Amino acid sequence: MLLVLAAGADLGTAWQALDVGMFGSAYAIGSSLNSAAVLALIATGFTVAHRAGLVNVGGEGQLCAGGVAAAGAGLALPAQVPAALGVPLILAAGFLAGAAWASLAAWLKVRRGTSEVITTLLLNFIGIGMVSVAVHEEALLRQPVTSSETLPQSAPLPAGAQLPLIGGPESPATAIVLIAAAAVVVTGIVLRHAALGLKLRAVGHSPAASARLGLPVGRLEGGGLAFAGGLAGVAGAALVATAPYVLAEHFSSGYGFAGLVVGLLARGSLTAVAAASLLFGFLTSGGINLQLAAQVPASTVQVVQSVLVLFIAAAMLFTTRRPGSRR
Repeated sequence: MLLVLAAGADLGTAWQALDVGMFGSAYAIGSSLNSAAVLALIATGFTVAHRAGLVNVGGEGQLCAGGVAAAGAGLALPAQVPAALGVPLILAAGFLAGAAWASLAAWLKVRRGTSEVITTLLLNFIGIGMVSVAVHEEALLRQPVTSSETLPQSAPLPAGAQLPLIGGPESPATAIVLIAAAAVVVTGIVLRHAALGLKLRAVGHSPAASARLGLPVGRLEGGGLAFAGGLAGVAGAALVATAPYVLAEHFSSGYGFAGLVVGLLARGSLTAVAAASLLFGFLTSGGINLQLAAQVPASTVQVVQSVLVLFIAAAMLFTTRRPGSRR
């Protein structure tokens, strides 16, 4: 409210704009759900890697790798490819590319002991640059240049490689919402009830003790990070396969970093991943309308999200301090 007042807007008008942007129409709800699904995929992968004791801050680069691979695979398909074949192919391409991108950091971690925080962070910038090169070079993915107004982006994916809509003609919600929901549920079950989840938890608590017990620590750490990258790659493929169905520069809009925040807030809980993803997804869509209808900068929502993160982090620090500790 203070930020709205500082922008010179009326509180009632701003709240109504935010509400309309989040829930005011089928389009707003569908767009929010798509955003939430992308965030949930990235945060779910982050949670898996974190369970193995690793911090994956490379969601943005992995998402970019998945988007480039999905665009390349989709444009290589014939124009009449059926959706039952085209959609799984581009999602698989996104997963494999994201997993391969994360595997670079995983290999350095397992073989050389290099911090995955540093390597995944630096790989973000390479991934972002890779998208820029791909959409500016005609020899790569740029659409044919017919005039000076031709945008630096790929050609649209064929219809059979576009994610199907699930919310009716007025809603942009796509099948990625269902895919993300399934990923959250299945991953939660595996981490909580399967032997693999117990092994990842053991490695996360103590790699040395896990190794003495005979667990393949390197494979579990590398696999966890690669899986995180794969889900981020699927998120990138979904962004390309959603209207306007092209790979463009800055197509991510920072989803990789926002998904990292969601994963940090969730603290290992897949239920919290779902809740935080929905919160951030709807707030992001509401923030766009906040700027359009109330002339309040959309970055106001980002400020609120950041303050929320700081307060939760402070609460975590306060509640986890041991009595009598000097730290």
